[in-house]
Amino acid sequence: MRELLRGRLRWLLVAWMFAISATAYLDRVNISIAGPILQKEFGLSNTQLGWVFSAFVVGYALFQVPGGRLADRYGPRRTLLFATIWWAVFTSITAMVPSGVAGALLMLLSVRLALGLGEAVVYPSSNRLVSKWIPTTERGVANGVIFAGVGIGAGVTPPLVTYILTHYGWHWTFWISAVIGLVIGAVWFFLARDEPEQHPWVTQEEVRTIKAGLPIAATTTNAPALHWTQLTRSRSVMAMSLSYFTYGYTAYIYFTWFFIYLTKVRGMDLKSSAILGMLPFLAMAVGSPLGGTVSDFVTRHWGRRRGRCVLGAVSMGVSAVFLAFGPLAASAQMATLLLAGGAGALYFSQSSFWSVSADISGPSAGVLSGFMNMGNQIGGALTASLTPILANYFGWSFSFLVAAVLCGAGALAWLLVDPTRVVGMPAVE
Repeated sequence: MRELLRGRLRWLLVAWMFAISATAYLDRVNISIAGPILQKEFGLSNTQLGWVFSAFVVGYALFQVPGGRLADRYGPRRTLLFATIWWAVFTSITAMVPSGVAGALLMLLSVRLALGLGEAVVYPSSNRLVSKWIPTTERGVANGVIFAGVGIGAGVTPPLVTYILTHYGWHWTFWISAVIGLVIGAVWFFLARDEPEQHPWVTQEEVRTIKAGLPIAATTTNAPALHWTQLTRSRSVMAMSLSYFTYGYTAYIYFTWFFIYLTKVRGMDLKSSAILGMLPFLAMAVGSPLGGTVSDFVTRHWGRRRGRCVLGAVSMGVSAVFLAFGPLAASAQMATLLLAGGAGALYFSQSSFWSVSADISGPSAGVLSGFMNMGNQIGGALTASLTPILANYFGWSFSFLVAAVLCGAGALAWLLVDPTRVVGMPAVE
C-alpha cells in the first residue's frame, strides 16, 4: 500500500474526502426522496415539508464559521471523526420519530436542525486539508474530486433510497445511512493526518512538492487567525459569499424539490423518477472534477483570475440559461436533460469557490471557507422553503426562473473577486 501511494498520498486523502462528501449528501438528500411518504405519515403540507428541509440547512448555515474554527484549531482529522458520529446519531433519531404523535413536526425540525449542525464542519474541514496538503496549481482538481462526491452521493440516493423504501420501509433509509457514515468516519480517522509531516506514510519528496506549491501565507505558522470582521471588510470574500448564496439557492432546488417536481408536477411514477432524478446529480459528479481540471489548466497558463474567476462566472452564466429554459420543455425527459445541464454547468464552477478561498485565507482556511459556505447554505434554506410558495402562486417554471436570475447575478459577482490578494495582505501574482 505504501509503495503504491509513494508520492501520491495526498490524493488518497482527497479520495476519502470524496467518500465523506458523498456520504454527507446521502444523509441530507434521503429525506427528500422519502418526503412524499413522510407527508402522508405525519400529515405534512408541502410548506411544512419545506420547513423540515430548511431546518437542516439553517443548522448547517449557522455552524459554518464555528465549524471552520474547529477545523482550524483541532484539525480535519479529529473534527470529521466527531462529525460523522454526530450525524449518524441524528440520522438514526430521524427514523425514531413516532407517527401520529403530537408535536411530530417540531421533533422533525429539531432533529434536522441538529443534523445540519453536525454536517456543517465537512467542507471547512475539507478546505483546511486542501490548504495544507494540496499545492495551489492542483487545488482545482482536488476540490473538483471532493465535490464530485456531492453528485455521486445525491445521484445514488434516489435509486438506493427508493429500493430501501419499497422493500424495507422509510425508517431503514435513515438507519442504513447512519451505519455508512460511521464506517466512513472510522476509516478517515485511520487514514488522515492534519499536516503532511505528521503522516507515517508520506515521503520527503512529496512533502517538498507540497510545500513548494503552497502560497507563502499558508506556510506561516505564527500568523493570527482571521477575525470575522476581516472577512466582512474583504471585497473578494463578500463577493464570493454572495455568489455562493446564489449557487446554494440554485443547487438546493435539486437536493430538496427536484424529485418531488418529477413525481407531482411531471406525473412520473416512483421508479421513473428515481432513474431520471439521478441525471442532475450525475451531471454534478462529472462537472465538478472536469471544471476543476479546466480551472487548473487555465490557471497554470493564464493566471488565477482567468482560471478561477472568469471560469466561475461563465459556468454560472451557462447554468442560468439552462435553468430558465428547462422547465418550459414539453416532455419530462427533455426538461430533465436541460435541468441536468444546468446542474452540471453549476458544478463546473464549484472548485473555483474552494480553490480561491483556500488561496486567500492564509492559515484560516476553515474559517474563511466556512463564512463563504454560510452564504451558500442561507441560499439553500431560502429555496427549500420559498420554492413551493412560488410554485403555488406562480407555477414551477417561475420557481426555476428565479433561480436562473439569481445564478446570473452570482456569475457577475465573480468579476469583483481578486484571487491574488490574501485577506489582510497586499496583492501578489
